[in-house]
Amino acid sequence: MHGLQTEGASGLVSVRKATLDLLRALDMTTVFGNPGSTELAFLDDWPPDFRYVLALQEASVVGMADGYAQATGRAAFVNLHSAAGLGNALGNIFTAYRNRTPLVITAGQQARSLLTLDAFLGADRATEFPRPYVKWAVEPARAEDVPVAIAQAYYMAMQRPSGPTFVSIPTDDWARMTLPVAPRKVAREFAPDPALLAELAEAIVRSSKPAFVLGAAVDRDGAFDLAVRLAERVNAPVWEAPTSSRASFPEDHPLFAGFLPAIPERLSQLRGTT
Repeated sequence: MHGLQTEGASGLVSVRKATLDLLRALDMTTVFGNPGSTELAFLDDWPPDFRYVLALQEASVVGMADGYAQATGRAAFVNLHSAAGLGNALGNIFTAYRNRTPLVITAGQQARSLLTLDAFLGADRATEFPRPYVKWAVEPARAEDVPVAIAQAYYMAMQRPSGPTFVSIPTDDWARMTLPVAPRKVAREFAPDPALLAELAEAIVRSSKPAFVLGAAVDRDGAFDLAVRLAERVNAPVWEAPTSSRASFPEDHPLFAGFLPAIPERLSQLRGTT
């Protein structure tokens, strides 16, 4: 059987080694987690060039990973426990989804040979649990496909709009044999339509009383200083979008108008003040 061959035969390596090598190539050697028995095979003989950031509860795991990913601009790797462990993290997975934070979230699953027996720690319909607050979710049909699934999860998490993805991994998959997975170059940007940008610029120039509403994407995309220059050139007040997860305009700037409320009725009341 393909999955039972020894490491090195025909270029095969263990699923665990293929995954660790992939994570190195993707610069994802910091792992945030709160593991249990279904994750032990992944953690065995932990490599010295990887850092495992342990939290006491799964919600804290995702919260730390969210902040790390936002600070570095790279997807963070999350290692959660099967079923209930993922459930404990759902609140912060929702927050990461709303923050557009790239996360590759993995959770252990019971051994494939026991899944039909309603075994303890078996996650029923594992990929449905974190939906709709992940961009993509999969439990690979074969153990050999786990590294490819993690690679796909990374590309999906990083492609704009960024967000969390999820891979469920049966505990006995890590020892199976597979081919190494080399990282690919995948575009993550979506370019705006130049013609529509020109129309927008013309509309701003024609406007007698322009105003800007800026959300978290401005700072996330490194356009903080550009937003200031645009507001100053047009001499337009700037509002921060409701419940924005990042500051996209300096609050001490003369053109900063404040924070928009999330309640529609209060937004309507502001119409006469701008």
